Amino acid sequence: MVSAPLPVCLPVPAPPADPHRVVALVGENQELYPVTSASAVFGYHGRLIPQHYGFSLSTEHPGPLTTTLGATIHVEQGLDALTTADTVVIAGWTLAPTPAVLDAVAAAHARGARIVAVAAGIYIPAALGLLDGRRASVHWELRADLAARHPRIIPDDTVIYVDHGDIATAGASAATLDLCLHQVLQEHGASHAMRIGRQLAAGPHREGCQRQYPPLPTTGPMPDSLAGLLEWLLAHLGEPITVDDMAAYSGVSPRTLTRQFTDQLGVPPARWLLERRLAATRALLEDTDLPVETIAARVGLSSAVNLRRRFHTALHTTPAAYRRSFR
Repeated sequence: MVSAPLPVCLPVPAPPADPHRVVALVGENQELYPVTSASAVFGYHGRLIPQHYGFSLSTEHPGPLTTTLGATIHVEQGLDALTTADTVVIAGWTLAPTPAVLDAVAAAHARGARIVAVAAGIYIPAALGLLDGRRASVHWELRADLAARHPRIIPDDTVIYVDHGDIATAGASAATLDLCLHQVLQEHGASHAMRIGRQLAAGPHREGCQRQYPPLPTTGPMPDSLAGLLEWLLAHLGEPITVDDMAAYSGVSPRTLTRQFTDQLGVPPARWLLERRLAATRALLEDTDLPVETIAARVGLSSAVNLRRRFHTALHTTPAAYRRSFR
């Protein structure tokens, strides 16, 4: 009898000496999807991807907590965990947070922690006045109630997230992954964010301006009809592609395609393609020593002059300066 080979156990690398501490603040009847999405981005990704973050849970009353899944989770850390948090993720919270929770979040923000509020989690920074006079992404079902309770906020129920730096809001749980990857991109560059996204098999990163939900079509393809086109565009990024080319591939008129992009993604097709090309440019600047002329050809921006102009317009810096910062 041949015995089965023993599994190879690779040592887990030690966490960084001073990781960016992400703490998810959870409560009773917690929705797990946004919490696990944040954990998937900020958690451990194996030996080949640098670990820049540490992720943990906290709650007002440590111990067992119910979830919408029907299972119970055990949370050991209390609100004290927020005193050392660099980012606080709040998702699926009650509409009436307690004074202790409000005080802990207010103190974390005053200390410089970033507050990320998803879905009903927006009610906590709203109650603290942190969103007064500011635009915030809110779930379409909560827009009227939020506006009535906090009239100084500018609610937007169309976009998937809004990031002000110190405060970021996402209207729906499904946008958590996009918002967290956006934070990684801002702090550690496009290449690192794309590596995490690829490992999670996530779709193309959605910008905050993209819509929470597309309108139901009266004629033509269903909203997910763009998926094949988007994959084709990503596979042919270096080629000269016009809106007419996209329309021909999809079998619709350029006007219909533009309407579908605007309705479903919040941006016209040329803008979406440019954003993907700029994301690929950032990754190549970070990961390679390729000259700008070569990068321009690879990402479909035709020339170094055009790449530099587009890059500066979008990011307010030059490719050379960006490479020095993130290489």
